[in-house]
Amino acid sequence: MTPSKPVRTAFYVSGSTAITAETLGRSMLTQFSEYNFRQVTLPYLQNPAQIEAAVLRIKLAAEEDGSRPIVFSTLTDPLLLKELRRSEALVLDLFDAFLVPLEREIGQPPTLKSGQSHAVRDLNSYRIRADAVHFAMQNDDGARTTYYDQADLIVIGVSRSGKTPTCLYMAMQYGLYMANYPLTEEDFDDLRLPKSLLPHQHKLFALTIGADRLEEIRQQRRGGSRYASRQQCDMEVRAFGALISRFQIPSLEVTEYSIEEISSRILAKTGLRRRLF
Repeated sequence: MTPSKPVRTAFYVSGSTAITAETLGRSMLTQFSEYNFRQVTLPYLQNPAQIEAAVLRIKLAAEEDGSRPIVFSTLTDPLLLKELRRSEALVLDLFDAFLVPLEREIGQPPTLKSGQSHAVRDLNSYRIRADAVHFAMQNDDGARTTYYDQADLIVIGVSRSGKTPTCLYMAMQYGLYMANYPLTEEDFDDLRLPKSLLPHQHKLFALTIGADRLEEIRQQRRGGSRYASRQQCDMEVRAFGALISRFQIPSLEVTEYSIEEISSRILAKTGLRRRLF
């Protein structure tokens, strides 16, 4: 975190995984860039003793920061939520904000069960997700190209440009069969695509990245190596750009994007239809 910015602590509190609280809370906090947010996730809080411990942590954070923490809650038990409010933090009840107007509109009260949004209720969707993730792992990093005919998309890019996490995310969230292939220095000779990719050129999608960011990522992984040097990063970025331009491969510049943003933009650019909703 940047020391010059004031620090506030944000808690994500839930009786289940806290994924919903994290997703909505983090999205909202990105709108306040003048602060550094210390983020703490407290999942599976299901009894008064656990809430009491959480309240103590929240109060300690308030003392440390000199300002009251922000709590994003998806607790469904009203008694536990009441106890949470004893922390004197800003407690934002995310379910209440949306469920109350939904209840009025639909005319039926919600079930208020923790974990409903992440339960395995649709076995077919579960199977699709599991198969897609397995496919992405089996076809990661160009290790296997035999099943590229089954891929919905083959993501290409230089090493460390975000191909693997993007493919796994799209498999998990959308149920798509994603493969990825890293282009290396050897692949840039004569600006030709590797033979294994040529039959599937219509399925290729390129991730491009700035040389500065690429160097930063590679230095974290293999600092001081030729692989991580600025000269090498510059060369690969330029050569890859020329290659995808020659073959008119659709691309996305990912330097400033998160994996979630990359994935949604790929979906929009390619017109791929997700299998999971």
